[in-house]
Amino acid sequence: MNTNDTPFRATGTSGLTDDLLDGPNQRSGQRSLGAILVAAGRLDANATEQILRRQREHGQSFGQAAISLGLLTSADVELGLARQFDFPYLLQGTSLLSQELVLAYQPFGAQAETMRVLRSELMQRWFGRPGQHALAITSAHRHEGRSYLAANLAITFSQLGQRTLLIDADLRQPRQHALFGQSNSMGLSALLSGRAGQATIARIDGLVDLSVLSAGTAPPNPAELLARPAFGQLLQELARNYDVVLIDTPPATECVDARSVAASAGAALVLARKDVTALGAVTQLAASMGQAGIAVLGSVLNEF
Repeated sequence: MNTNDTPFRATGTSGLTDDLLDGPNQRSGQRSLGAILVAAGRLDANATEQILRRQREHGQSFGQAAISLGLLTSADVELGLARQFDFPYLLQGTSLLSQELVLAYQPFGAQAETMRVLRSELMQRWFGRPGQHALAITSAHRHEGRSYLAANLAITFSQLGQRTLLIDADLRQPRQHALFGQSNSMGLSALLSGRAGQATIARIDGLVDLSVLSAGTAPPNPAELLARPAFGQLLQELARNYDVVLIDTPPATECVDARSVAASAGAALVLARKDVTALGAVTQLAASMGQAGIAVLGSVLNEF
């Protein structure tokens, strides 16, 4: 991955086009669109029968017939198609997950496509190589979008079918538990101090291949916990169960935690925010990590 900035931006979404509504409703070992939407609580047997009748009479796809009858919305059909083709995402108002998780709710817009481009480069240059499973998401300062990027990037890896784990290693001011609607009573801090096991890792409902390990109770010694061999050993153990492990870190200029985490992961992605982050802070952070033997895979520019 080169070091050219990769901007990500918030944009409106564009739904699946009408031609997808006419796509195949059946694949080998796969349920029909109607069966999926019944299971999701969007239809009942009576409504399904009305749609099938309309489909036969007018030569429409199941989705088009349902929309024309007013029994489903375009968003309902998109959700059914996504599940039919193993592309999990969520409908607005159906989950405790934060609206900041754009890839969970709006996976068809320009911002989602930018995330997928970044995912593709990381797959080619890091995660596609043997033994390379972990990546630290770093930045120089707070409020540069680090937690946002880590969370949405984790979702897009899971939508690829990669077994993905997101770890909140910001033991000072964690955010991932709030983004994913989780309790933060137990997490990484308890695991590293031997007070809990990997059962603290939570699977995320509706996003099949995504799990999150929250930071947990703030310890008095976060730098020491993250610098101990136990953290590196934990990442090695997790590599047996996950294809991709993304780690949200504290800002690198505030404490040594980010460098400790990145050293254990072996690689880091550096985030900067447009008109906020000084170029010198980014280059200095990348250089210091490189001198410590950490592979700096590139930088990402947050334009918001």
